[in-house]
Amino acid sequence: MVTPNIEQYLNIRTTSSPRFSPDGRSIAFLWNITGTTQIWQIDQNGSWPTQLTFLNEPVRGFDFHPLKHEIIFSVDQGGNEQTQLFRLFGTSGNTDHGIGDGWEVTDLTKRPDAVHTFGAFSHDGKRIAYTATRENPSRFDVYVQEWNPKAQPQRLCEGPGGYLSVLGFSPNDRYLLLRHLESNFNQNLFLLDVATAKLTLLTPHDGDVQFEHATWLPDGQSILCTTTSGGGDFPAIASIAIQSKKLVVLQNLDHEVDGLSLSKSGKISALLLNRDGQSELQLQHRESGKKIPIPKIPLSVISNLEISPDESQVVVSLSGPQHANNIYRFSIGQNDNPSLHQLTFAGQAGLSTSRFTVPKLIHYPSFDGKKIPAWYYPAADASPNQPRPVIVYPHGGPESQTRPQFNALFEFFVKSGYGVLAPNVRGSSGYGTEYLNADNVRKRMDSVKDLAHAAYWLREQREVDPKRLAVYGGSYGGFMVLAAVTGYPDLWAAGINVVGIANFVTFLEKTGAYRRAHREREYGSLETDREFLVQISPIHQVDRIRCPMMVIHGANDPRVPVGEAEQIVAALRERKIPVEYLRYEDEGHGLAKLKNRLDCYPKMVRFLDRFVKNRETTNDPKN
Repeated sequence: MVTPNIEQYLNIRTTSSPRFSPDGRSIAFLWNITGTTQIWQIDQNGSWPTQLTFLNEPVRGFDFHPLKHEIIFSVDQGGNEQTQLFRLFGTSGNTDHGIGDGWEVTDLTKRPDAVHTFGAFSHDGKRIAYTATRENPSRFDVYVQEWNPKAQPQRLCEGPGGYLSVLGFSPNDRYLLLRHLESNFNQNLFLLDVATAKLTLLTPHDGDVQFEHATWLPDGQSILCTTTSGGGDFPAIASIAIQSKKLVVLQNLDHEVDGLSLSKSGKISALLLNRDGQSELQLQHRESGKKIPIPKIPLSVISNLEISPDESQVVVSLSGPQHANNIYRFSIGQNDNPSLHQLTFAGQAGLSTSRFTVPKLIHYPSFDGKKIPAWYYPAADASPNQPRPVIVYPHGGPESQTRPQFNALFEFFVKSGYGVLAPNVRGSSGYGTEYLNADNVRKRMDSVKDLAHAAYWLREQREVDPKRLAVYGGSYGGFMVLAAVTGYPDLWAAGINVVGIANFVTFLEKTGAYRRAHREREYGSLETDREFLVQISPIHQVDRIRCPMMVIHGANDPRVPVGEAEQIVAALRERKIPVEYLRYEDEGHGLAKLKNRLDCYPKMVRFLDRFVKNRETTNDPKN
């Protein structure tokens, strides 16, 4: 078998986040072809795209002005997540394809020490609303600002602490709809009067209730959202009247919701369901309830969807195991068999992605009999006569989910003779409220047991070498790696921790101030659960680690500060445990820049080849 070139796989490009221009004639999107994600635009029928931003840092997100071909976008520095908002507008007028042959970028917020999260334009296009930590790093306040480069922000209200976001202006621009995230399993919706700054709670409730995907209905008297207020394991679609606060359930669902949106007029609704990690799209006419035909979509995940202003087209960002993330378009209302047209061709780096591996959805038993879903990628040449090493990949979050999306790194490992198993341990999203909450606080280590049982399942597969299992994960997945190699040291030949938590006490003390309360709801409070947090922190169990380790971290990480990596690396070195440490000075919570990925991942491959693929089948880390 020819050894693949990791650099070639890393040079596969992706596009995402399609947005229709106000006149519907062009589509802007994000593309990482330059090595950092920038904004590009393309004619809706397909043409060579035009690059709109030329920055050294990746663009985090963007939106169109509702009436003019102008764009607001957000950028941070070196991954520090202190995002600033910028205005992109043409200096030589607009064309049929959008911005003309010259454009200008203006900094609207000018506070690089604060986080700014864009919310919405007013419908008349005169104002923007956003939340920011300008006054206090522990909370997001609500701001309104005129849409011109010289305008100053007006603070409308102080936030309740932690995450607060603007979801949109009411149709008459009188109110702002806000969402407060107390935790991933408990949220509230608020109404803010723009003129009086009066704040009204729309969703009073007891216990933990989710309110997600909220949007204004066209009459401006109600909002549409998904909620678990009915007590079911999966959310329901509901409306909430803004005056009476009355909640009416419109449709009960039997799967998680990835998205709920309306067309500009509100006549068409789009619902994205998550069925065992796969996306299911439903479109319908709201008044009649009649379903709108959609194209046949292969095994994939839809991450973005938008309906054109004239309601004739839909664009989606589509990713599957055999097709990298690209943007597709289809027409609605014209025939009963619409077809899917690919708009962007991000770049396959000369690889035949149609030959990439389609993973198997398996369910393995855990310690308490619970069936844990996982995606399994067998090594390309594995067989009972030629058992191969396997990399176990716990996702971050914890409330995330590994799904059958395009993953060039997984495919590289498969072609290089490794299998990959990506379990969605308890605490993962996508499987209902009970499963989501099954690892909260004192149940934290049950998810680590699930990870160990993934290894036990692998050891029973005849095509797997049970002595050559590695565990690799990032963020919360990095904690899972450290918890696995300390809690179950005999299972692993090597571990790779990317931006992971080593010490829950120092993590909670030093994570971004606005994140602390939200994270304490998930992991436990420093005030009431400190002893437990110390007990489960891998830093205090380093003596149990027997396998070689690799630790990767960005110096500017505001979520899991780089001190978490420094602690675990120092402890490993003191105990003479083999450890390779990669620190990137211009990165934050993960690696966003191609140059750093091209440096990091070849080193990761060499590490795995040395300590996993080519090691003797013994638990002695010296071999």
